[in-house]
Parts: sequence; C-alpha cells; structure tokens
Amino acid sequence: MDKSKRILLKSKRSFRRRLPPIQSGDRIDYRNMSLISRFISEQGKILSRRVNRLTLKQQRLITIAIKQARILSLLPFLNNEKQFERSETIARTIGLRTRNN
Repeated sequence: MDKSKRILLKSKRSFRRRLPPIQSGDRIDYRNMSLISRFISEQGKILSRRVNRLTLKQQRLITIAIKQARILSLLPFLNNEKQFERSETIARTIGLRTRNN
C-alpha cells in the first residue's frame, strides 16, 4: 500500500467529539451542588481529571469546591449508606440472638 492510500484511510476515520462537562456559564462554587455532584463517585470520592474530562484549572477549582462543601456539611465525607444498612441489620440479628438465649 503506498502513502497516498494510507493518508486517505486515515482521513476517513471520524470520531464524535464529546461536549465539555462544564459550560462557560457554569460557576464552580461550593454552593452549586448540581454541578459538584457530577464529579463525585458513589462512594463520595472525587473523580479523576481523565474521567471528568476537565482541564487542570477546572479540576483544581472543582476539588476546592468539593472540599469546602464537605467542611460546611453540604456534602458527606464518605457516602457509606449501604455499609450502615448492613451493619444495622447485623446488629439487629445479634440482638435477637442474645435476647433468645
């Protein structure tokens, strides 16, 4: 295959460009919970820059806003509702066992 055919094959490839997750009008602030919650995992961890598709400056601002929201109790430090439910049911079953004995 000569070079002219290789160039044509490469140019035919198309990819869909993803939209940036933060629009130009969005303010990155600790009070903007709808924006901040998009960048936190189910466990309550801050997602990485690669996953978020953010610039370095945007990621820094998001991280600061999340930390401020956590300090002001707008966001939990850990999101462990499932663990709490599981430990609660274990405590109930242990309590039932000790009562029956």
